[in-house]
Amino acid sequence: MSEPIVPSSPSKRWLTRGVLGIGLASLFSDWGHEAATSILPAFLASLGAPAAALGVIEGVSDGLSSFAKLAGGFIADHPRWRRPTGIVGYFATAITTFGYAFAHSWPAILILRGFGWMGRGSRGPSRDTLLADCVAPEQTGRAFGFERAMDTLGAVLGPLCATLLLGTLGARGVMRWTLLPGLTAALAFALLAPSAKKVEGRHESGVPATITARFAQLPKIYWRYLAGVFAHGIGDFAPTLLILRASQILTPRVGAGRAAAISVGLYTFHNLIDAAASYPAGALGDRIGKRGLLALGYIVGVITYAGFIFEPPTIPILVVLFGLAGIHDAFQQSLEKSLAAELLPRGVRGTGFGVLATANGIGDFVSSVAVGSLWSLVSPAAGFLYAGIFASLGAILIYSSRGSGS
Repeated sequence: MSEPIVPSSPSKRWLTRGVLGIGLASLFSDWGHEAATSILPAFLASLGAPAAALGVIEGVSDGLSSFAKLAGGFIADHPRWRRPTGIVGYFATAITTFGYAFAHSWPAILILRGFGWMGRGSRGPSRDTLLADCVAPEQTGRAFGFERAMDTLGAVLGPLCATLLLGTLGARGVMRWTLLPGLTAALAFALLAPSAKKVEGRHESGVPATITARFAQLPKIYWRYLAGVFAHGIGDFAPTLLILRASQILTPRVGAGRAAAISVGLYTFHNLIDAAASYPAGALGDRIGKRGLLALGYIVGVITYAGFIFEPPTIPILVVLFGLAGIHDAFQQSLEKSLAAELLPRGVRGTGFGVLATANGIGDFVSSVAVGSLWSLVSPAAGFLYAGIFASLGAILIYSSRGSGS
């Protein structure tokens, strides 16, 4: 069973020093590594890397990140380790991304990105646990919504800055520049995230020694919740496939070059909607309940996928569909973690966040492979149909779960 929620004073602020620091860390970290990611394909091509190199780099990095998230959850159950883990994780992402500037082969990029993504994955559960500790239980939606908004804003600013700087600094210069936002993220986390002494008193003193014992302490309601998250996740493909589909739809009408530009613009719009909707989604979840709202967010994804299957491919309709996809992502990211914080006992909250992140990581991998395969072997509509089926299943499982009080 989840712990009872003890109401706090209505005047208690949700935007605490810790929430602000964690939000700024997410903003600047994404600002840096997304700038590098946006030019990585062209940079690899300049190194003479084969077309498959990017897929290998992304696949290996995401796999290492998923395992690191699980290990990071084990670490995050120890209050004194959370803040140091977060600092090291942000610092590792900053240094390894900066290191791309000095790479002269794609295997070097693979090694650097692998270590960077391990740092990124390991810090996640500690960051999420500290974020939940920064606010009263009934304010977690706002806190996680704010962090998601800042993270997504960084994902918008990164590619824009890379585009502006590329002409003057060149690709390697942009990679070197990423050290500035990357170190700013680590500094913001180090200076503003709460220390163990400030939050340790709010945690259970006994932490199980083994990962098996910690899994055993995760409540049944949480495992049922994870089943819904995972069902949705194995259909929730990478948003880059939306860019590809928009480009395919528009190319016969406007030409390849203009179609590519419009598709990138649509994706930027998607990220802006995501950032704008994240805090309202979390705040609304605090007011009316997160479980039903999260299920509704999954249904927005179903509507988006259906639109790509049935609607005529006009630019106004693509704008609407990319906007809906941004709302879907905002609801998912803001509410999944804040609802998890409500369901998890404090003593194993870190492990719970690690399991959630790992489930999402595995889901991302399965969905991208499955949708991509259906896309290539059958049709794009088959890929969207697959995604819609599992998003619907996730919504049903989330909404039918009981015991969260949300």
